[in-house]
Amino acid sequence: REVVIMYENEIYSNSENGGYTSYQTGSYGTGNSYGTDQNVKGGKKKKGTFRKFIVSMGLGITFGVFAGAGFYAVRLGADKLLPAGNQEAITSQTQQEGNPAEEARMDNINYVTYVSDDISGVVENVMPAMVSIVNTSTRTTSFFGYTYEESRPSAGSGIIVEEKDGELLIVSNNHVVANADSLEVTFIDGTTAAANIKGQDSDMDLAVIAVSLESLTEDTRKAINVATLGDSDSLKLGQPVIAIGNALGNGQSVTNGIVSALDREVTNEDGTTGTYIQTNAAINGGNSGGALLTITGEVIGINSGKIKATGVEGMGYAIPISSASPIIADLMERQTRTEKAAEEERGYLGISPQTVDGTTEQMFGIPQGVYVAKVFEDTAAEQVGIRKGDVLVKLDGQKVSSSEELMKALEYYKAGETVSITLKRVENGEYVDVELEVTLGNRPEEDQ
Repeated sequence: REVVIMYENEIYSNSENGGYTSYQTGSYGTGNSYGTDQNVKGGKKKKGTFRKFIVSMGLGITFGVFAGAGFYAVRLGADKLLPAGNQEAITSQTQQEGNPAEEARMDNINYVTYVSDDISGVVENVMPAMVSIVNTSTRTTSFFGYTYEESRPSAGSGIIVEEKDGELLIVSNNHVVANADSLEVTFIDGTTAAANIKGQDSDMDLAVIAVSLESLTEDTRKAINVATLGDSDSLKLGQPVIAIGNALGNGQSVTNGIVSALDREVTNEDGTTGTYIQTNAAINGGNSGGALLTITGEVIGINSGKIKATGVEGMGYAIPISSASPIIADLMERQTRTEKAAEEERGYLGISPQTVDGTTEQMFGIPQGVYVAKVFEDTAAEQVGIRKGDVLVKLDGQKVSSSEELMKALEYYKAGETVSITLKRVENGEYVDVELEVTLGNRPEEDQ
């Protein structure tokens, strides 16, 4: 066989006689000549040029050997350091269809997950869907037999989840918005707007509040966006996460960490229990209602800053979004309560309420809520079968823990509206839940 090697401006070809023929580059001629030079056989060649060629070939072979050894060492080290069972692909390879050798090579590729320390890009994309919430409520305190009322603000966070029917819907924790006299939301551009409660679920500590889109400027509407909800059921221990919220009421801030535990059952400050995602990302007061995110920016949890324990550090909790999503969807469908009903139009339940606090619960074993001391005749309560001794604990899904809370909640309902009520009732010596639908009546004239 003839082997032709080209080097710089000369071509070498092995002849049938075993030597090499050198051709000077130029115009093609006839016979065995290339240009004007005659064939040089039996090893006649320019020694200096051929020596360069041999040296170059040797250096190329040497480089190839060392490069191959280096790639093999890197591959071997990756095999040992990265177990194949825990690897995820971050690089796509073009696989040649129908090529067994290429398919075998692809099967042997080790994949790794690389997590960048810089999460600023994720935060920049997600921050427009985060809001700060200020709840102004009235706190009642007693001092030496005197009762005082004081208006106090508290801070929390929220996540924009939808624009619907002229409203911007924001999900948060129920304890962030409960008992509010007024709610104020601050957006990424620093503008504020009034919000109203659309729906509450005290058991899951979730609430949806609504802001009228008409109350927002065009610039604000362009600055904000809707968050993307993810799948918390697919989380793995050690997976990196990011927490965003209005920590300590000082404005939006960012922390990051990993998933420390899943399905962690925790007792809350109010004595209820819940199942949470545990993370070592810092979550403090004001973070409640904010987002726990994956490194791709999907919301996989709603942070809860009310779970605290003395002497514990590096433990934060979030409500799993997969558990919360059906409840959020239901709360978004409820009617937004924007204004109190006129006093003469307000609905009337027809009970004499008494507050059951923690002390009464411990002393007499009565659940916390509103104790029904009396049911008045010919009222909505009597018609649906509410009894003396029942304890009212929820009105339209909203937890009520005092007679004052119940009366404040009823101010938003007109006579003729139907509301759901949850009672605790003694049956066979223990309290059980009773769910009722009550159509509110008119208040008797003597009570107006």
